[in-house]
Amino acid sequence: MATATKKKSKITLQPLGDKVVVERDASEDVTSGGIVLPDSAKDKPSRGTIIAVGTGKLLDDGSRGEMQVKKGNRVLFTSYAPETIEIDDVEYLLMSESDILAVVE
Repeated sequence: MATATKKKSKITLQPLGDKVVVERDASEDVTSGGIVLPDSAKDKPSRGTIIAVGTGKLLDDGSRGEMQVKKGNRVLFTSYAPETIEIDDVEYLLMSESDILAVVE
């Protein structure tokens, strides 16, 4: 279990159950051809770094399932799933562990 705390902020995010908090990677500002993209034209990447994890999914027998990801993992996730949260001008994504497609190594 890990919490997400931004420096100089008093807000702490502690995901519950099988939820994770991800900080999305930055979008590319320039195309391979050298064209500078405005913010409105950028695709938001579906990859990022996990900054906090919950305690695991509650199983039928009352125990907690072990999380397959951990704080610091770089991951690929589905683009439609995350809930967007903004804290101190930083965008975080809150999603279920099942919305994560792969860990990037």
